[in-house]
Amino acid sequence: MFEYQKNRRFFAQIPEGLETWAMQELTALGAAEIKPAYHGAYFSATPAVLCRVNYQSRLLTRVLAPLKTFTCPDREALYRVAKALPWSQFLGPKNTFAVFAQVSENLKLTHAGFAALVVKDAIADHFSQTLGLRPNVDPVRPDVWINLNLRGSRAILHFDTSGSSLHRRGYRTESVPAPMQETVAAAVIRISGWDGAGPLYDPMCGSGTLLSEALMHYCRLPAGMLRKCFGFERMPDFEPEVWQTVRETAQAAVRPLPEGLIGGSDISGQAVSAARANLANLPYRHRVRLKTAAFENLRSLENQTIVCNPPYGIRLGRPQEMASLYRALGDFLKQRCKGATAYIFVGDRELLKHVGLKPGFRHPIKTGGLDGRLVKYELF
Repeated sequence: MFEYQKNRRFFAQIPEGLETWAMQELTALGAAEIKPAYHGAYFSATPAVLCRVNYQSRLLTRVLAPLKTFTCPDREALYRVAKALPWSQFLGPKNTFAVFAQVSENLKLTHAGFAALVVKDAIADHFSQTLGLRPNVDPVRPDVWINLNLRGSRAILHFDTSGSSLHRRGYRTESVPAPMQETVAAAVIRISGWDGAGPLYDPMCGSGTLLSEALMHYCRLPAGMLRKCFGFERMPDFEPEVWQTVRETAQAAVRPLPEGLIGGSDISGQAVSAARANLANLPYRHRVRLKTAAFENLRSLENQTIVCNPPYGIRLGRPQEMASLYRALGDFLKQRCKGATAYIFVGDRELLKHVGLKPGFRHPIKTGGLDGRLVKYELF
């Protein structure tokens, strides 16, 4: 029996800075006994809750099921334990798999890539010796993801119940340089507290990630509605009827998007086309207003919730242009957005000094190698 089957405990990976909201989300989705941990949280879940968390969470990165916790002083110990696990309960020789690892403070195993390779070899050898055949490795789209977490001499082998990172919603088929990650966009909407009582607008919409997440949030669309499969469907104790009930219950809660509630624009016609194409993958996309326009040319955005992820160097380039852009954004917010509240996510926090407005808060969010800031501006 695997570890998670004994105690029904799972581990949720959470982007740094989103812990408070992610744990609130876990509670709302039915998780119990939530305990914060390094880079995430442990929680208890029934089979239905595990399906629901994977299907509906907007803020989590992955949900991992612990298979085995053990002492791991060196490569030989890791290989021995990994090889002995009954992997045929998750995959067969015709399936593909991949291993990803996090390693720290171990005297003998210092490289995550090497540790993952040891586990990969152990799994392959397990099949070779028991069945005479071995599954192939696919590092991009495997049937099964296995995770190793090694801190000091304590190792945990996990099965990835998500199947791949949950930020991959499936609606983003078109993109622009440096697109916003879906989980960060969902966090901006969640932290803003926007509930549809008033309109929401993104004046630098890019490929429409914030607009898409706002639509999904308001309409109560499950974050995983477009995903073809989840890792938990390959677990030995998977219950298809439970999964079907979870999907049907979530679908019953969906509500339509009122006309004119969500809108956005961008100076780039290519970006607006990408946003339109991505929104086309979601229900009610025809009710999202889009147009090509520089924010400086918008008449006003008074008494609205404003969200945006301005360029921070990758999309525009030179520092002088960046400073000028952020000054212009600050002027626009001051002069034409009275009564509005703006939530701006910036990948380079040094650029915020050019906005020229006093923030209501500056919240750190780290993702994709960025030490970003979500900043709130109340405009009077």
